[in-house]
Formats: sequence, C-alpha cells, structure tokens
Amino acid sequence: MALSGRFGPPSQLASTPHDAELRTAARHLARRRFLTVTAAAAALAFTTNLPAHGAFAAPRLDAARITRDPFTLGVASGDPLPDSVLIWTRLAPAPFEPDGGLGQERVEVSWEVALDESFALVVAQGTATAHPEYAHSVRVDVKGLDPDSHYHYRFRTGTWISPAGRTRTAPAAGEDTASLRLAAVACQAYHDGYYTAHGHLAREDVDVVFHLGDYLYEYAVDSAGGARGYTDVVLPSVFNRETTTLADYRMRYALYKSDPDLRAAHAAHPFVVTWDDHETENNYAGAVDENGSDPAQFLARRAAAYRAYWENQPLRADQLPEGPDAQLYRRLRWGTLAQFDILDTRQYRDDQAYGDGTHVPGPETDDPARTLTGSAQERWLLDGWGASTALWNVMPQQVCFSQRKMDLNAEARVSMDAWDGYRANRGRLVAGAKAAGVDNWLVLTGDVHVGYAFDIKDDFDDPDSATLGTELTCTSVASGRNGAQRPANWDTYMRANPHLRFYDGRRGYVRVELGQENARADFRIVPAVTTPGAPVSTAASFVTEVGSPGLQPV
Repeated sequence: MALSGRFGPPSQLASTPHDAELRTAARHLARRRFLTVTAAAAALAFTTNLPAHGAFAAPRLDAARITRDPFTLGVASGDPLPDSVLIWTRLAPAPFEPDGGLGQERVEVSWEVALDESFALVVAQGTATAHPEYAHSVRVDVKGLDPDSHYHYRFRTGTWISPAGRTRTAPAAGEDTASLRLAAVACQAYHDGYYTAHGHLAREDVDVVFHLGDYLYEYAVDSAGGARGYTDVVLPSVFNRETTTLADYRMRYALYKSDPDLRAAHAAHPFVVTWDDHETENNYAGAVDENGSDPAQFLARRAAAYRAYWENQPLRADQLPEGPDAQLYRRLRWGTLAQFDILDTRQYRDDQAYGDGTHVPGPETDDPARTLTGSAQERWLLDGWGASTALWNVMPQQVCFSQRKMDLNAEARVSMDAWDGYRANRGRLVAGAKAAGVDNWLVLTGDVHVGYAFDIKDDFDDPDSATLGTELTCTSVASGRNGAQRPANWDTYMRANPHLRFYDGRRGYVRVELGQENARADFRIVPAVTTPGAPVSTAASFVTEVGSPGLQPV
C-alpha cells in the first residue's frame, strides 16, 4: 500500500478480545506477587488463543464481499529448505484499524507457486484460511519443491490478487554448492527515515536476506511520520503512542509494512528473521523490562509482542508463541557450503550487569552463572557446531559479539547490553568454536546502527592472539537518521580496538558472498534517509580466506 493523503479518520480503537485477555492476566498475576516468572509464563500461555473448531468457529466471510484491496501489506517468504519454503501474506483492507477491516470473520485464500513470473507453469496450489485470531495472516509451508530452485508465488481472495513474490529453495543436503549471496539488515525505525536501503536491496542479486532485529520500534510515531516529515499524509493518532497491546503491535506492523520499499524487499527475496529488543521494548532482558516493572505485567506485554511478530513475519508454525514464550532460534543449511545458527539473544538473557548502559567490566560481567543465550540455546549452538560439516558456520544474531572498548582508559567502558556484558557466556562460545574446529566462523550482527568489521580474537586484549573468525555488523536501515561516515567517536574506537577493521556510521546493509575459497563482504550505504531516493554505493569491501581467518581490504 503506497502512502497517500487519503488515510481518512481511524475507526474507534476498541480493544480486541485478545487484548482484554492479556490485561486480565496481567492484573491477576500482578496481585499474586508470590508467583515465579516461570509460573507467570505458564499462566499466560492460554493467550495463544488457537482458532476455534466446529460450532464455535468464527463465521466465514464471503470473499466476494471484500470491496477494498486486502493485500495492502504485501507478500513475503522465508526460511528456505531444500524442498520447501514458507510464503506469507496478511489480509488488511483497512490496515490502520484494529481488525484490519475484516472484523472477526475468517476468509478463504487461494495460493499458487509457479516457475515463471506469468504463472503459466504452476507447480503447487491450494487454499488456506485467514483466521481473525491470527490477524488474518496467511502462511503456507509449500512442500515438494525442487532444491536450489527459484519460484514465483501469489495469493487470491474474491476478485483480488496479491502482488507476486519471488523466492527460492535451498540446495539439497550434501550438495557442494559453489557460492551463496546473502544480505543482512537491521534496525528500521520508521520515524527516523525512509527505507531507501530496502529499495536498493530489492534490486540486489542475493539468495536470502537475514533481518537481525528491530524490525519494529515501540516508540510513538507522530502524524508527519517523524523525520520523514510528511506534508501530504497525516498518520492516524493511534500511532502517536508507545505500543503495549496486541492491537497496538498489529497496527504498528501495518504502518511499517505500508512502506513500499520494505514490501519490495520482501517480495524480491526470502527473509530469515530474528528479533532484538524493540519488537517488544527497549533493552528488555528475559522477563525484565527497561523500567523494572512487575515481571508478570511485562510478560503480558511480551506475549502480545511475540504474537504480533509471528503474525507479521514469514515464520513456520514451529515459531508460533505460547503466551510470552517462543522458540525463535533455529538452524538452516545451504548444502555443504554453509550452516546458519540463528540466535535469540533477548528472550533468555539475565538482566544486564550494572544497568543496561556502559560500564567497566566487573565481577558480574564475568560471572559464569549469567547468560545471554540461556543454557538450552547455548548447548544447542555448541552441539550444532560439533556436528557441522559445512564449510562456513554463520551465526546471525543481534548484539556486538566482539569486544568493543568505548574509551582509551586502562579500564575502558563497554556495553552491558552486548556480549561484553556477558563475557563468561562469550568465552564459552569461543572455546566451543575452537573445540569443534570451526575454522570459518562468521558472525552477523545488527543493533548498533553502524557498520563494523571485526576480527574475532582468541584474546581480545592481545592483538597478537589468534584470529578465530569474522564479525560483520550491518548498520541500520533507518534508525539513527542519516548518520555520518566518521562518527565523533571514530578515532577513539579505532585506537581502542585494534581488531576493529572498519567503522562507518551511515545507513544501509551488508552484502556477503560465501564461496569455496573466501567470503567477500561489501558495506552498502546510502547518504541520507530523511529524504527519499538516495543512491546506494559501496563504502568498503573485505575478504576473509577459507582456513585463514582475518579481514583483508579489497
């Protein structure tokens, strides 16, 4: 749905039944303060609210009665496997209303997958139901496809046909794939600027896009779209508040997906997504929110945020939340070339040490009992490395993995929200990578709104220690507004961190080509996001050789 000047007045914003359930649970659990966080999570699990069956099923809407385009939020695909890919859409003829304009009725949707963009060679088709319980989102795990192949897909309901998307499957297990081109993006605060980077990414020749978090921001967006400064559009007042309820989060995704460049990127490439903090709330840690609220109350909000995230992303049923819990970490493979271990560094972490700002390391940062990943995810990751036969082991995740000193003092400040605040957990992963013989280790990172290239060192305080891998942070799509090529702290950071090989503060994404001999990273940047239409260019390029970790400029 391209932005126009005719949004019209928002409908009356009554809470949905799901919001009422969440608030009731929060009030009930807040009164019973003796409940543990685990018990609170279990009590909130009922909010999954699966679609009803039989006599209690939502009534069916005759799709012929839909008089406005229901495909305003576009299409998407994700998590490609050798024989299947997940395709997604969400029906919303009135996307800025709590029910999307379809009330509480279910809608039948047909879908088809073809070898050609004209859909003359259809290879799979069927029907799916858009349930009101899932905000009329539709996801189909299309199976029986050929490995390492491109496909086109679309949806239809009533007289309406969705935009077409293009996707692909992964190579077969054991296939010696020559190369893979990926892109990594993160941090797209709508109110900070246009998604120009997504528009360029839509035209890139890449096989898959990794979205590393902060797809959504919970902060208020004013009627002019913040830094976008709309003069021909007035956004509804519903967005000019922080998201806390299920209806809030659903409508905020609708606002973000109203951007044509974001829709274009989703339609052009399969996405692999993982969340960071802002999809729920800034810098939350497990069941602890930024303001130290009652955990039971925050878990109600987290349940709403997780539910809306799943509804609006191309994720399989395995990632469907149960109340405030969802297993988002998962593993994908690309023949014998690459194994992708996608992490969740928010849901299971202990509260940040010394607050969630910057601090010199201390006993808390090195406490082996504190974790960023949680013990189960840590074991899963280490076991996966031990069993990996891939040439490249890629770890898409959220926050800076490498040490990042922020001043030149003998005891320098580091970020308590990143892996520097959980050094024992990081140390176990470094030891695990070495023990598993992970020679070609690539970490993909978001969060920090700048582009970094790090050599991952065996000992970050010893520049002469062995280089074990590479970390690439992908800057932001829009967050932080325009940025600068050399931020004010550029010289300090480069001097304080000898393993930091590149630092650029502009917006964009990173493009990576994995090959049999090396990996090449191109930092793609746009000069401005507060005005639309900026060109894209490459700020720097690096390679790291197979079997010889360490970044070399191209």
